[in-house]
Amino acid sequence: MVTGGGEVEIPLPAGSGSAGNIVYNKLKQQIVSLELPPGRSLSEKEMSLAFEVSRTPVRESFVRLAQEGLLLVLPQRGTRVALIDSDLVEEARFMREQLEKAVIRLACASFPKDKLIELEANLTAQQESIERHDGKEMFELDEAFHRILFEGCRKQGTWNVIQQMNAHLNRSRMLWLSADPNWSHLYEQHKEMVDAIRRQDGDYAEHIMQEHLSLIISNLTVLKEKHPDYFK
Repeated sequence: MVTGGGEVEIPLPAGSGSAGNIVYNKLKQQIVSLELPPGRSLSEKEMSLAFEVSRTPVRESFVRLAQEGLLLVLPQRGTRVALIDSDLVEEARFMREQLEKAVIRLACASFPKDKLIELEANLTAQQESIERHDGKEMFELDEAFHRILFEGCRKQGTWNVIQQMNAHLNRSRMLWLSADPNWSHLYEQHKEMVDAIRRQDGDYAEHIMQEHLSLIISNLTVLKEKHPDYFK
């Protein structure tokens, strides 16, 4: 999950989508998952060889990721994965807290049965992920859990807006999952949210959501002490 600066081998999948979009999405996934850690040096040549594409889609991807604050393109000095910005982590957390508290209140008022079933299936998968201690899968299930809440409340567009500011927060979350061996509290909080939706208890659901989204900030100081080279 958190790797050093070794070779990057990322086979380019066949199928739909331009080479530029595929390279962009793969690189972003590698950066957010910390497979390409903060500070890692990248080159167009290295990535074009890894993806088996020309340098043009790699260059375009670098520009897009730099615009999102995930890469630093330094003239005459090359390109590096940007360090995690604590201010952007807090800003993204603040936005998510405000929007997700509102969404879970909506879910407590009215939530489709099929989406509730999806949440329950997600909880089962989380338990299995905890048993396997699969941090990447746990991160993806956590994201899916929250996305299902937005979908069930017909707020998919709002979820998409959140994703535009989520990159630095998500890298902190991945770092936290790799550093914290006990993820049961995450599962328990998610379970309490589902129980609150069933009871239509908006006050309690909002309380648990705020507590849940405050975890990353309460652990940020510890993460910065353990990984000072990863933070701006």
